[in-house]
Amino acid sequence: MKPKSITPEIIDKLYAGWISKAVGVRLGAPVEGWSFAEIRKVYGEIDGYVESYRNFAADDDTNVPVFLIRALDRLSAPEELTSQDIAHELMNASPYEHGFFWWGGYGISTEHTAYLNLMNGIAAPASGSILQNGSTVAEQIGGQIFIDVWGLVCPGAPEKAAVLAEKAARVTHDGNAVYGGIFIACCISIAYEENDVEEILKKALRFIPADCEYARVVRAVMQYHQENPDHWEQCFRYVLENWGYDRYPGNCHIIPNAAVIILALLYGKGDYDRTLNIGTMCGWDTDCNVGNIAAIIGVRGGTAAISYEKWLSPIQDLMICSGTLGSLNMQDNAQITDLLLRQVEKITGENAPEPLHSLIHQPQRLKHFEYPGSIQAMRARVSGPGALSVSHTRKKAFSGTGSLCIAGTSGNGLQGEIYQKTYYFPSDFSDSRYDPAFSPILYPGQTLRLAFLSEQEGTAVSLFVRDSRQGILQKSDSVSLSAGKWHELVWKIPADRGLALIDEAGLSLDRTAAGEIRFFLDDFYWTGTPDYEIRFERENLEDWRIGTHPGPHFEISQFTRWKGILFLENGELHLTGAGDSAAFTGDVLWKDYTVEAEITPLSGSGHYILFRAQGAMRGYAFGLCEGGAALLKNENGWRRLKSIPFSWEPGDRFSLRITVEGSSIRAQINGEAPLFFEDEENCCDTGCIGLFTTGNGHLKCSEIKVF
Repeated sequence: MKPKSITPEIIDKLYAGWISKAVGVRLGAPVEGWSFAEIRKVYGEIDGYVESYRNFAADDDTNVPVFLIRALDRLSAPEELTSQDIAHELMNASPYEHGFFWWGGYGISTEHTAYLNLMNGIAAPASGSILQNGSTVAEQIGGQIFIDVWGLVCPGAPEKAAVLAEKAARVTHDGNAVYGGIFIACCISIAYEENDVEEILKKALRFIPADCEYARVVRAVMQYHQENPDHWEQCFRYVLENWGYDRYPGNCHIIPNAAVIILALLYGKGDYDRTLNIGTMCGWDTDCNVGNIAAIIGVRGGTAAISYEKWLSPIQDLMICSGTLGSLNMQDNAQITDLLLRQVEKITGENAPEPLHSLIHQPQRLKHFEYPGSIQAMRARVSGPGALSVSHTRKKAFSGTGSLCIAGTSGNGLQGEIYQKTYYFPSDFSDSRYDPAFSPILYPGQTLRLAFLSEQEGTAVSLFVRDSRQGILQKSDSVSLSAGKWHELVWKIPADRGLALIDEAGLSLDRTAAGEIRFFLDDFYWTGTPDYEIRFERENLEDWRIGTHPGPHFEISQFTRWKGILFLENGELHLTGAGDSAAFTGDVLWKDYTVEAEITPLSGSGHYILFRAQGAMRGYAFGLCEGGAALLKNENGWRRLKSIPFSWEPGDRFSLRITVEGSSIRAQINGEAPLFFEDEENCCDTGCIGLFTTGNGHLKCSEIKVF
């Protein structure tokens, strides 16, 4: 069979499918767990978002697929993927019992149960099996709600989607929950080529056992619709009477919610808005159900079926996550589509058309604006009179076919900025769903780059970053633009010693003339090694007890935790906990750099600085151990690469220094005890930094330098 070529239509449907997943989750989230009657009483007939957010915080329905698909990204051949590969990605991406997904307790939350099984040596797929966990735990809804990406990366190839989805679902689930995962992934895959919703469902049914309960409920709702095609509320009463929550054990069983998905797809009659709204009004696990529904109907119709102003504009292409690493917790939906498109290339054996193929394989966060309607979380503001807005366009492009259009008006002139957020604070959100936390993705010492075009004369521009600590903009030298010409702007951000926390970056505009204005921006990214310092006397405790999901959520600025307690005391950062504890900062994309940390071991057997860390289960550590000092490597479990004798005592202060360049690692303590190691086997070539303790350890740290 000849591999499918990756056409513009497939690319459009891929982006539409993923961003629709985000739309559905956001639409359903405010009424998650509500009943049909409660929603009807409060909102009546839903037609669009029922809640406004400053920025929509993290959600498990998007957290899990965004990170687990990286298991496939790490392999050269899709057929090599195993359930345990996906399990490793789950353990790497998930903080220990906070954030990411619902930590409802062992034997209560399916994901929590499977995670602890994995952490205690029960490998996938046994980790999610009925044999290990029982059918009540194994057949909850998660088998299908996290599965969309495996269908999205298999356009028109449901047989491949079924194989991948089963491997993914079995990490945490079994039985009907696995069948649900296979079914949803196949629906998405089939929707690339099939327009008839009923046919999509019929074809997907071929990939699950005909006698399983999941298949029976799908067929029953389809039959009811054939006999009663006009009134979805009647169908929901039928669902409630025959497959209601009262008939199934556990917190959120898959079968009742599967019935809602089928109902909404059928009674939506192919209309994007109607389908999503019906799925929401049915109630139950609304963000999960409507996320799946939207992914299917989004692929089916592509971006042309989605109202930008109604559904996409409020999202601004932003995707907030709550994984282990803070630098991966602020993404945009085009960036995630790049990740998915790379997997489509693997599975089809074909490359995306140029220049998109080259763009999606760039090592940095490149804003290329190639997907229809994508603004990649860019924003605009003005100082004083006038207005600016951002939108996607194909009228101009520096490379490829798309760019960001900035349009507005100025009276006697206009000053403003076009920018992206590079760090988020609690005040940027309306609630703290799933405990998001962040590390900056841009630092002093790095180099900003973008291309810019003005259609009018009389505009001066400069690149800028905002130092949130001082509330000021640092700017490059101003450049006067020639109308109608692309200008490539480059600026190295000045190094900093202990003050800056950059939370914005972009372009500053200064226009003196009045009238309508229009500009274009393309290929925005940054490169280079950071040059900065963290002094913990200047860091602070971030209080995330906000909105309707307050919770006991506190973080230290710039840091995320995997496991343990992190707190500030007397101008120093403390990390302590039972067993192993770890905290992270910096960017996972850093490559070659030097990191120095001043640490004081207080108790426990191991005190380390992390470097080239790619999550909880990948990276390196160097520091103090029993009997000396050691270099460790984490490959889904720590092992010692090299050790040296070194005398140390708790309470003494030590300066740890590590330099990484390619596969070479150089480390030393207090300028002495040099250690060198060449890691030529599965070297972690990029990653962030952090602190790590073992043996019930407690350390404190006064400062960290990176250069």
